[in-house]
Amino acid sequence: MVALASAMLGGVRRAAAIALACLAPALAACGSDDDGSSPPLANAEPAVFLSGGLDAFESRIEKERGKPIVVNKWASWCGPCRLEFLFFGSQARKRKGEVVFLGVNSNDSRGPAEEFVGENPVPFPHFEDPNLEIAASFNAVQAFPSTAFYDSKGELAFVHQGPYATEPDLAEAIDRYAR
Repeated sequence: MVALASAMLGGVRRAAAIALACLAPALAACGSDDDGSSPPLANAEPAVFLSGGLDAFESRIEKERGKPIVVNKWASWCGPCRLEFLFFGSQARKRKGEVVFLGVNSNDSRGPAEEFVGENPVPFPHFEDPNLEIAASFNAVQAFPSTAFYDSKGELAFVHQGPYATEPDLAEAIDRYAR
């Protein structure tokens, strides 16, 4: 009986040592300002919201002719939009100078939208679209989020309705449709 109790105590000690080893990195981060959960904001791009509605959006598409364009329709209240948002930021950084990225903040309020983009900075501007007029121009009123791909001639090539589950899925769609 004593041998069994001693063996159990040894097992408990080993389990406690393993648990402590696993928790050590987390405990070491306690008190730190950086929890590692988000990219540092020191190099963050300031959020830019463009006004002018549908006319300004269409003018921007025309102005960017010669490069493919990826348009991400999102809203701060949309969970799936929030999940894929950083994929767009990452792809925009990787494809800078090759592909133009634009955001369309639809059916949303300015304050929460600015707060969301401030917390999740991306290197591209966003059009305000409170009444879904811009979204309607590329057949994306119903689904949140939606992604429109324009070719280098400024023609709408494809609209993906719903979120991208992974950044590689988004990258594959950009390679396929944004030419």
